[in-house]
Amino acid sequence: MAQDSLLLSALSACRNKLRAFIRGRTAVSEDADDILQEVTYKLMQVEQPVENVAAWLFRAARNEMTDRARKKRELPLAELFTGADEEDFPEDELAETLFGVPQTPEDDYLKTLLWEELEAALAELPETQREVFEKTELLDYSYNELADEMDVSVQTLLSRKHKAVLYLRTRLRSVYDDLTQ
Repeated sequence: MAQDSLLLSALSACRNKLRAFIRGRTAVSEDADDILQEVTYKLMQVEQPVENVAAWLFRAARNEMTDRARKKRELPLAELFTGADEEDFPEDELAETLFGVPQTPEDDYLKTLLWEELEAALAELPETQREVFEKTELLDYSYNELADEMDVSVQTLLSRKHKAVLYLRTRLRSVYDDLTQ
């Protein structure tokens, strides 16, 4: 309880400076408020004593901004195509088939075939690449969460996932072409 009151008093002492620091590095003020709230929440979750709360807060804010910047760089496949018609986005159909609810027996059969092909392709990947791809794409892990679990850097995870994606694109290209033509 005493630790919480010390943390809160330290937070309130540097809150304005921290807010200004975050706002100076983010384009949208709502993002700055979200980051400040997230950092405050993380401070309350810290189990070990924090010697220099101000330094911890600024470092946590920088880390949160970095994490958010990385996430914003990821583009959906649909943005890679330039056409305006729905027909120009066959990957939307593919995603709907994989993750949507089948409406007909044919949809159900197609979904089963696609998952079998994806699972076969994933089984061909090295274990570390497969694990990173599955957990970030299918199980909704964050990179930080997975980096802690696997005891590697986020950069290592990004590299492994990139290699997995390149392999899967090549491996599944013929299936994709067959389905979209």
